[in-house]
Amino acid sequence: VQLVESGGGLVQPGGSLRLSCFASGMIWSTFTMNTMGWYRQTPGKQRELVATIAYGENPNYADFVKGRFTISRDNSRKTVRLQMNSLTPEDTAVYYCSRQVDSDIYWGQGIQVTVSS
Repeated sequence: VQLVESGGGLVQPGGSLRLSCFASGMIWSTFTMNTMGWYRQTPGKQRELVATIAYGENPNYADFVKGRFTISRDNSRKTVRLQMNSLTPEDTAVYYCSRQVDSDIYWGQGIQVTVSS
């Protein structure tokens, strides 16, 4: 199973981006068993949770993205998305897609998001 991220890039402050993550090599029923999420990391800092979403449950957000970011999952397409609005330079980071089953967590390769004028 691979988590394939897309949608990153450079955006101006106040702008929007949408990240997508496709779970390649996973069947639909298995995908629903995973809690999907997005984390981010900047140089010299620990990876931090941005948002997670489990099948049939409400999303969970870090305080610093509440009201700006929206996570969603499309189980039929085995995809999780992160809509990011009102971006600030502090949102600049490498964003990682994740999937978790019980205590096991797996990562995508990461995708760069840069917010700069």
